[in-house]
Amino acid sequence: MISDKVINIKLKDLRDLGRFAYSLASTGQSIYIIHYNKFRKYIYGIFMIFRDYYKYYGIPMFYYVILNEPIQGSYLLVKVDDLGEKIEFSNGCKPGWIHIPI
Repeated sequence: MISDKVINIKLKDLRDLGRFAYSLASTGQSIYIIHYNKFRKYIYGIFMIFRDYYKYYGIPMFYYVILNEPIQGSYLLVKVDDLGEKIEFSNGCKPGWIHIPI
């Protein structure tokens, strides 16, 4: 039986969260990163619904990382090109980058 609670998926690091956010944003979905602190740790994550799983309308999932220090910036910026991927944090947007609000 499927639980009606959120399924939590812990990611390795911020780069994994950035890649996941980029893959969702590049499909045209509105995406944002949720953050909160708990027990002196900083949790950053993306809440999404895994839709149409068998007879269910969707399974709620939370992909997250736990950090010891807060991120400095209001946006996660991601750029993927011939030279590879770049992931940065900023208080503003840059042309040519996908920006995801935190």
